[in-house]
Amino acid sequence: MRCCAASDQSVLLYLGEEISLATHERVLKLLRLLQKDPPAWLRNVQPAYCSLMITFDACRVDHAEVESTLRQFEQRAESFRQPKSRTVEIPVCYDAELAPDLEEVARAHNLKSKDVVRLHTSRPYHAYFLGFAPGFAYLGDLSDQIATPRLDVPRKKVPAGSVGIAGKQTAVYPFSTPGGWRLIGRTPLALFQAGRKPMELISIGDQVRFRSISRKEFSQLASV
Repeated sequence: MRCCAASDQSVLLYLGEEISLATHERVLKLLRLLQKDPPAWLRNVQPAYCSLMITFDACRVDHAEVESTLRQFEQRAESFRQPKSRTVEIPVCYDAELAPDLEEVARAHNLKSKDVVRLHTSRPYHAYFLGFAPGFAYLGDLSDQIATPRLDVPRKKVPAGSVGIAGKQTAVYPFSTPGGWRLIGRTPLALFQAGRKPMELISIGDQVRFRSISRKEFSQLASV
């Protein structure tokens, strides 16, 4: 565990140096423990692949005490039992009109478009953390056979529900935003709704599976 001051009221806690399920398990356990039994000075916890950003009340505690307490929590977290992860199914239409980068991804790997779809839907993905936009879950690990770098020039507007890949990650855009991920499909589901509980469809620690659907089924689900 490595702790670094990030500001006068925050620290960045590193629990590993590489993206892996083992490191993420440490991140998730400590996150859950801090949520279950938060110190009085804790203001916010933001997880990432290998780290936690801890924001604290600087009027009540200093960096040294925060680090000392977090080390105690990290030891406790080793034996913390987490609830079983959920599995979330996301229907995706991989029709060419909704997947502007699918053909290019296929060509880059000497595959056919249907092979990219088959590989994308063939495995569950782990939700490492949420960021960039509300409800945007970073999902790994994508098959090496279709792992593809981001676009050199991001799009100014990506439609809500677009399913993208970037490196060995895949994700769904909850809103229409700029973005540089390769778009290979689109889901009719709302990934984030302010009036829903929970607001986000995917939560950290979830297992996510993508299911291929027809354009007709996409239209039917979109109208619900």
